[in-house]
Formats: sequence, C-alpha cells, structure tokens
Amino acid sequence: MAALAGAGLEYMIIHPSTVKDSNKLDKKKPSQTTIQQAFHRLQQVLPPEHVTVDEEILQNHGYSSNSYHNEGSPNIVVFPRNTEEVVELVKIANEFSIPIIPFSGGTSLEGHFAAPLGGISISFREHMDDIIALHLEDMDVVVKPGVGFEDLNKVLREYGLFFPVDPGPGACIGGMVGTSCSGTNAVRYGTMKEWVINLTVVTADGKVIKTRQRPRKSSAGYDLTRLFIGSEGTLGIVTEITLKLAVLPEKEAVAVCNFPTIRDAADVVPELVRAGVQINAVELLDDEMMRAVMMSSPQLGHAIKPTLFFKFSGSQAQIDHEIKVVSEITRQHKGGPFKYAKDESERKELWEARKICLWSASLLKQNASVWTTDVVVPLSRLPDIIDETKKDLKESMIEGAIVGHVGDGNFHAFLLFDETKPEEYEEAKRLNKKLLERAIGMEGSVSGEHGCGIGKKGYLRSELGDTTVDMMATIKYALDPKGIMNPGKVLPDD
Repeated sequence: MAALAGAGLEYMIIHPSTVKDSNKLDKKKPSQTTIQQAFHRLQQVLPPEHVTVDEEILQNHGYSSNSYHNEGSPNIVVFPRNTEEVVELVKIANEFSIPIIPFSGGTSLEGHFAAPLGGISISFREHMDDIIALHLEDMDVVVKPGVGFEDLNKVLREYGLFFPVDPGPGACIGGMVGTSCSGTNAVRYGTMKEWVINLTVVTADGKVIKTRQRPRKSSAGYDLTRLFIGSEGTLGIVTEITLKLAVLPEKEAVAVCNFPTIRDAADVVPELVRAGVQINAVELLDDEMMRAVMMSSPQLGHAIKPTLFFKFSGSQAQIDHEIKVVSEITRQHKGGPFKYAKDESERKELWEARKICLWSASLLKQNASVWTTDVVVPLSRLPDIIDETKKDLKESMIEGAIVGHVGDGNFHAFLLFDETKPEEYEEAKRLNKKLLERAIGMEGSVSGEHGCGIGKKGYLRSELGDTTVDMMATIKYALDPKGIMNPGKVLPDD
C-alpha cells in the first residue's frame, strides 16, 4: 500500500503476479464439453444461423495473411445484430469463462483477433455495419463497429461532410477504435482519439455503459471514452460509436518532390511543422519504395529517389500560400522539381503512388512475404531514426523499403523475406526488434497506429516502465477479473 501525497488516501497496484495463482485469469483453453454447452446456449439467444463452428469461418476469424502473430483460431464465431444480443452472448461467455475476441474489418497486423486460448469471436462486419443516426446540425454520427470508414465517407460526402481518420483500406470503425489508429491525415486532423465523442460498451459481466453524452467536450468525471480507445477489446466490447465529423474542404491539391538522399527528405519534415504550415499529409517513400511503385505502375513517371508526397486542402489562396512555403523549404534541402497537380485527374495520379505502396512492395523480391513495422518518434529525431533504419536495410541480407506518415513522426519499414528460408524470417524479426528498441531509445513508441496486439506487448515495459504497465494491469483485472476479454493482447505476459 502506498499513500497518495497529501490526500490521506491509499491505492493498490495489482501486479499480474498477485493474480497469477488465483482464479482471476485462467490461461487454459476451454474444454470441448464447455464449448459444446456454450454453443447450444448461444443458439438460444441468437438466431441459430448466427452461431457457427464452420472450419473455414473459424480460420478466417483467427488467422491473417497480414500478420506474423497467428496464434490460434476461435472455437465459435457469432454474428450479433445489436447491443442487446452482445450482452446475452457476453453473459454466456462469462458464465463459462470462455474468451471473447471482437472482430470487424480483419485488417490487423499485430495479431489483435488471434485466439491463442480459443473462445468466441464476435464478428461485427455482417450485421452490425449500419449507421444508427446522423446529426447534420451537430456534425456527428452514431455507427456500429462493423461500419467501414470508406463506406461511411461515401454516405457523408453527399452532405458535404467527412470523417478524417484514414487508415488502410478495409478498416472498420470498431477496429479503428480498438487500436486507436490514425493514417495519412493525422498531421492535420489528429488520430482516432480526437474524433470519438462517446462509446457504448458491454463489460465483461454483461453490463452496458455509455462513456459520455453527445456534446463535443465534457469535463464531467473520468474520461472513460479514451480508456477504451486503444484497449483492443481487452476491457470491454464496443457496440456503438459516436464520431465527430468535419466539413469537406473547398479544394484539395497534391504535390510531389524528390531528394538525393532519404536524410535530405526527412530533414524537411521538422522544418515544415515549425513553419506552421497546415498540410493534410506529408508522406515519405524511400528509393526502394519508389522502385516498387514504378515496377507496378511505370506510367506514373516518378524518379527512383526518396520522395515526399504532400496533400493540401482549403481555399485556393490558402493552398497557393502553403505550396509556396513548402516548395521553398524543400529547395533548401536539395529538393528536385516540385510537381503540383493542377486538377482532379492529376491529383489522383500523383497520389496513386502512395496508395499502392503495400502491395507494390512485394515486387521487390520474388515470392516475398512482407513484415510491416510501425514506430513513431518525436519529430526532431525522425531524420535520425529513418537514416539509421535505411543503413540497417542496406546492410541486411533481406530487402526492405520505407514509407511513412512522417508529418507526425510515424513511419513503417516493409521487410521482405522468403518464408521458406528460416534465416530470412529470423533476419526480419531481428530488424523489427532493432527498430522498436531504437524508437524507445529516442523517447518514441513501438506503435504509432497499429496497436500492440500480440506483436508489440513485450516491449510495453521498456517503453512505459513497470509502474505504468502495472497500473494498466490493475485496470484490466478490475474490469475483467476472469481475463476473458481478448486475452493475450496489449499487456505483457509477465
């Protein structure tokens, strides 16, 4: 017990070791008998066709070709239609102490929906993918977790509005909340945390809470909304989300500039931010990434050099001013010709190179698998970490390329290796580990937008310290004493 200074109160940090020997966290897989009993109970509270043990469906809800942290598939997949049905199935899972794993878009890279202990996968994409309410005057929208952000923006565009957070294609709002994601627009619009007003959450014992009312700000009580954002389903199951919306900008523009070295390109970014330029996006592609892009789409006509892609929005006068400032800064850092899209067609063509990065990267190596890393550092350290990572890739036995949302210090290295060659897989793991440790050493984070899942949880103590992680464990075991909420994710195994 430790006293809070001057408060006369006491609090307790529950270290995971204090619950390890109790019944609070059962790390055994449920027995087949338990699964059968739960299956029949679930068919009583959901339409029978919304409860399945089909092997292909189980596989699709536990394994991902995007991830190298596939540690098992669920025993049952359920397809609820509303919060009330989620409450009933959570109560059954709690009664039988069966793990629950939320699933929406399935685009996870860090094993978020893997089921190492088996359990029940709650799939939202099929029947919880609708918009509940659109409040045009308040510029907010209430959605269910299976709504895709691209689908949402297609609807909103008709009203001159949009939801600015833009991760990879296929992502759904539920997973975006779970991982606290961001995307290319983060440098101007921020991350998921800035755009969620409130959440409806089903807790581990089947209770329903709403974290806030609907105003855009509140200082009433603890901020439970942000407690659940980024929790990856380990604290509760999110069933409804209220999002802030933004007005579509009057105009958008894209510009591209290449550089002799990746250090020259990276040095531009901190200076841009200090200049106060309100850019939508600043994306960096290194020479290898540009090589892959040109292999897949040679008609784009880009140079095989490190390249910065800029996205601007606002009035024409505002865009013209920002382009002038940016072009001057890039010129001071040896930037080449500043290509500026003059119309919608050219804008789409210039930005195409950024959109096709991930699948283009595999062209750099025959039969390549791609390990996608994700780190973020303070802007002042961005040139250093990118430069050092580039040197590691040049010296490695495997290929790699760099792409990043560098406007907020976040970037990814795509590590290309042959899965049939153990030495190449081990090299990819080594490079990933070195990058994560380097980011921590620069006061950065091991995850800028992909979350911890299984892949990053082992680095949490190094990044945040024991007392911080122990406080997280205290919260976890207070809200989920049986450990049934997406076990094995976020918190380190120790």
